[in-house]
Amino acid sequence: MERHQAGEVNSLWYWYKTVNPLKVVTGPDTRWSYVNAWEPKSINGGTPKYSVSLIIPKSDTKTIEKIKAAIEAAYHEGEGKLKGNGRTVPPLAALKTPLRDGDVERPDDPAYKNAYFMNANNSSAPGIVDADRQPIIERSEIYSGVYGSASVNFYAFNTNGNKGIACSLNNLQKIRDGEHLGGKSNAEDDFATEDDEDFLS
Repeated sequence: MERHQAGEVNSLWYWYKTVNPLKVVTGPDTRWSYVNAWEPKSINGGTPKYSVSLIIPKSDTKTIEKIKAAIEAAYHEGEGKLKGNGRTVPPLAALKTPLRDGDVERPDDPAYKNAYFMNANNSSAPGIVDADRQPIIERSEIYSGVYGSASVNFYAFNTNGNKGIACSLNNLQKIRDGEHLGGKSNAEDDFATEDDEDFLS
């Protein structure tokens, strides 16, 4: 019996070490907005960071459930940090969490309709690959509006009395192009003609 229990404990330990409950890879229909993947950007004078806003369709229930589970795992792992000098750990519902409802917070922006969104950042540059997992070097390939997966980690924070769960950006995989968000067109579209051969001749 003791040997059986020890085996279960070892299996759980192995599962925890190999399957990181704090890490999530979003689905391929995730859309990227406010992309700062090539150069870190400082917000309000803070530490410059690479960042992206991930727009996740509500229909992608698999990704949404994985994110919610990872947020809860980060909450339990960070209970000591969240407690701080207080007597008790604040409930998760009372904390700031990264997953937000686009229909509630961005009702006038069609890009966020029927979607959740969350902001991920990191002081280290993300790895960026294409659908074939080949590195993307051309910066124009990455812009606000493309679709792709993102690898992120969740962690608890307690800074100057602000407590919650945050999202760290690991890597990005572009799956396909999308319409530029923010109304910015690209040069190829601006100068395209119905007959490109005549235009170039």
